[in-house]
Amino acid sequence: MAREHISQIATKNFDLRHTVESANPLTFFGDYDHKNDALTYPVGRTLVKVKSVGDCKKGKLLISGSDPRIKEEVIARLRLKDDMEKIYEAIATDSFMEHAIERYRGMHVTHNDPWETTVCFIISQYNNVKRTRKITRSIVDRFGLEMINGGKVTEKSFPTADDLAETTIKEFMECGAGFRAKYLKEAVEYCSSSIDLHKIGNLDYASLKEELMEIKGVGDKVADCIALMGYGKLEAFPIDVWVKRTMERVYFKGKTMKIKDLHNFAGERFGEYCGYAQQYLFWHGRNVA
Repeated sequence: MAREHISQIATKNFDLRHTVESANPLTFFGDYDHKNDALTYPVGRTLVKVKSVGDCKKGKLLISGSDPRIKEEVIARLRLKDDMEKIYEAIATDSFMEHAIERYRGMHVTHNDPWETTVCFIISQYNNVKRTRKITRSIVDRFGLEMINGGKVTEKSFPTADDLAETTIKEFMECGAGFRAKYLKEAVEYCSSSIDLHKIGNLDYASLKEELMEIKGVGDKVADCIALMGYGKLEAFPIDVWVKRTMERVYFKGKTMKIKDLHNFAGERFGEYCGYAQQYLFWHGRNVA
């Protein structure tokens, strides 16, 4: 049996619940326990366990997993080194954003594996959070590799593109993917043969987004989601129906706007922290609409 590595991290301006629930990739394949404010999620063949203690202003995370590098993984995944006061100061440009920050203070954008992020956001197209999670979990449960602890299967790994190489469109549809099944199959093939998702992370944001949109089923919004949450490009600003609707209502008196114009507006208004501004706009707009 693999040895369990246990550690803790002091936190400031971090809320695990808001972070997990706000349609980050972890929303879709991690398991969050509301009662205990605890999260479990797979990293390769390791099951990571994170429990939050204390409050948003000053707390700590208790971490356990079989990989000795687990503490560094959690710090990177949850972006615990982000200077949230600096970020809040930059994006709190109006009363709507001030209220969003007040309501969801401590919500972080997460930094995830690019492949996991790609799968999650292909599935998210024309889907709500609950449905996206159901489909993603179905794929993980069906095609992920087993993690065995004490003779019992404790979790399944998130299947890699290679793990899914023989998966058919029909099998993806059986997981509930619907029309997205074709895009998932094409993404598996493309990411196995024509692109190395880990190597393109060194590209600048614009070039990275262009590369990602070569994957069928990855349009403007999904490419921005992958750039933001799979590569940590905080200048990315994903625009889905909720963000578009919220921005038009809050900033343009209900006028219908083009996606390009909304991107330009966000870049000028929120600068280098567009990605964080988007997350607060999205989650606050979705929950107060």
